[in-house]
Amino acid sequence: MADTIPDLRNVPKARAYAELKGHSDAILEGVDDDVTAMATMAALVHHAFGHLWTGFYRVVVPGQLLRVGPYQGSLGCLDIAFGRGVCGTAAAEMKTLIVADVEKFPGHIACDARARSEIVVPVLDRRGDLIAVLDVDSGQLNTFKAEDQQGLERLVSWFATLKQ
Repeated sequence: MADTIPDLRNVPKARAYAELKGHSDAILEGVDDDVTAMATMAALVHHAFGHLWTGFYRVVVPGQLLRVGPYQGSLGCLDIAFGRGVCGTAAAEMKTLIVADVEKFPGHIACDARARSEIVVPVLDRRGDLIAVLDVDSGQLNTFKAEDQQGLERLVSWFATLKQ
């Protein structure tokens, strides 16, 4: 296990996410707690890439309500309804959303006014049920691309390996 979180801001994205996945897998080996994993992944992604906000919104009422979980950054919104904002929309549609300019997303929820772009990735358990979304905000426009989607989806696929 690495003693420090690598700075991957200047590393090509595919290689950066592969390295991050390796760190995450090594740190989480033998872990069977999803909150522990969420806290670990939020810290890894946040500090490796220097994002504005990185964290999880957990499903507390299936199909209805997300609640903030482990995160890094300024205060997050506490509750988000399914279908509301980027996180709630990604949860309701169960698909990753990349938003190049959050001000152009209908109904965007501004938890931090400095956020300019965002990616939200659904987190599924072993049965394929939605347990959370991973939300990453950037202070720059158009930060997230397909490589980020692929890398983050691979990272959160860890949750589908947990025994229920």
